[in-house]
Amino acid sequence: MRDNKTSQPAAEYDANVHKTIPRYHLFHDETLDLVKVAVPRPQSWLDTGCGTGTLIVKAIEQFEHLRFVAADPSEGMLDIAAGKLANNDITYVLSGSEDLHYPDSFDVVTAIMVHHYLNEEGRRKATQNCFHMLKPGGIYITFETIKPNTENGTQIGLKRWRNAQLLSGKSPEAADKHISRYGSELLPITIAAHMELLTETGFSTVEIFWVSGMQAGFYGIK
Repeated sequence: MRDNKTSQPAAEYDANVHKTIPRYHLFHDETLDLVKVAVPRPQSWLDTGCGTGTLIVKAIEQFEHLRFVAADPSEGMLDIAAGKLANNDITYVLSGSEDLHYPDSFDVVTAIMVHHYLNEEGRRKATQNCFHMLKPGGIYITFETIKPNTENGTQIGLKRWRNAQLLSGKSPEAADKHISRYGSELLPITIAAHMELLTETGFSTVEIFWVSGMQAGFYGIK
């Protein structure tokens, strides 16, 4: 039984995520670059679906005097994050963002590759919770697997994603197993649906700022 919703156990996540998600490291780099421009001196940051804490490790190196809250529904993921961040003052919360109601508010809320596991109702609740936990003027940033506009586009995208996994060293069996999760365990929505959800949630600025293959990055400013 997996100890989280990704395709590998928490203990193997860091070693395998780059084989599974093309250009994954850029999700963090692009997020940090965006925060520097949109909220240059953040004081508080919630990383929901924090996984093993890699984004927070990078953020600590680039921002000073920043209070972090790391939330994830996987205890295994949080344990690894706590080990990476042992010398830092981080608050850990065992919860998915669809159930998270933190008493404080934040300048930055991030959800990197986490909400695509949720159904329509869960995704809406998660997005609303992230909105409510933001300070006015704060920024919400999310990366997710996306759904192309056509069935043919979906099939082409999935074949390219499979090829990328093979080139990264995955076996054909492992790549096929991951691709088979699309539409069953991975529940993506289109770019247009993402934009509509963020707008309906109440964000005053809604933008897409990164797209590659089957993944995209979006942000909303409260």
